[in-house]
Amino acid sequence: MKSINCKGQLVALDSPKVMGILNVTPDSFFDGGMYKDEYSIVSQVEKMLTDGATFIDIGAYSSRPNAPHVTELEEKQRLLPIVELILKQFPETLISVDTFRASVAKEAIEIGASIVNDISAGNLDDQMMETVGKLGVPYCMMHMQGTPKTMQENPSYDSVVKELLQYFSRKIAEAKSHKINDLIIDPGFGFGKTIAHNYEILNQLQVFKLLDFPLLAGVSRKSMIYKVLENSPQEALNGTSVLHTIALQNGASILRVHDVKEAVECVKLVGMMRD
Repeated sequence: MKSINCKGQLVALDSPKVMGILNVTPDSFFDGGMYKDEYSIVSQVEKMLTDGATFIDIGAYSSRPNAPHVTELEEKQRLLPIVELILKQFPETLISVDTFRASVAKEAIEIGASIVNDISAGNLDDQMMETVGKLGVPYCMMHMQGTPKTMQENPSYDSVVKELLQYFSRKIAEAKSHKINDLIIDPGFGFGKTIAHNYEILNQLQVFKLLDFPLLAGVSRKSMIYKVLENSPQEALNGTSVLHTIALQNGASILRVHDVKEAVECVKLVGMMRD
């Protein structure tokens, strides 16, 4: 199984890992505005690390449908001080920066972040892949149909899994041309997909192993859960754990989650089925 090189540390992904989400946006769909002072940020990161997170993924630009535009400067002003704060408190933390802007990624990596997590796989900034290649860090590429503003207007595919495979084949070739070696594939649950598309991808997640790169599953508390269960993001933890279990059984190497403890429990229990 592949490992990824994070700041000189090889992280093996033969046993699945958990990536804890830290949104420092005021308008995220689940935890918007919860982490806006140093104490709450440090407390939440400490909790996620104690609960077993291997990575902390920090986002300063909400990608929920119809989220307001954030300037590059504002994104940096939100994100970079948080990266510095976390690394000051917990120097060994492997930080993933959730951004589609090359300059934001560059500055975050230069102050100590480890991974670039790009919802657009370079489509929203044509400098991104070249920048990541020069930085020499792992790159998580997600599939999204359209942009965050338009993606849920009328998503349509002839064959969603086939089209995603073709998309990632092209993106992998592009990334390799920029000498990006450590790639992570994220099918982008909820990003330009209907609920039916999301479940088709989850059901066939194993197919993406053909790409021969680690798979990241980001389903935590999303509408594909709470709309089916007719509840809310706040009530979607049990449903999230069910889908995490299915994702792990179907080959996910990284779970990107709001609730680290419960996700780590899913990894442990599914791991018992393999041992």
